[in-house]
Amino acid sequence: MVISMPRSKNQDKMSLISVHVPKKMLEELDELVRRGIFPNRSEAIRAALRDLLYKEVFKTKPPKEEEKEEDLPISLLKGR
Repeated sequence: MVISMPRSKNQDKMSLISVHVPKKMLEELDELVRRGIFPNRSEAIRAALRDLLYKEVFKTKPPKEEEKEEDLPISLLKGR
């Protein structure tokens, strides 16, 4: 499902991807949104992907939420 919304400068830098997830996983994701932990599915998925990249690629912990996060150093991903 794609919803058209006004684009911010930050969104202009993003790419749209599609993934298939089990129904139960989607229900759990929606529960996180319902509880207000994340504002929407996209933010929850971005947070999970960011944590995975920090853990597996950069071998470090992601910054704390209260810290301002810069763009991921994608140049470190070259050759992988």
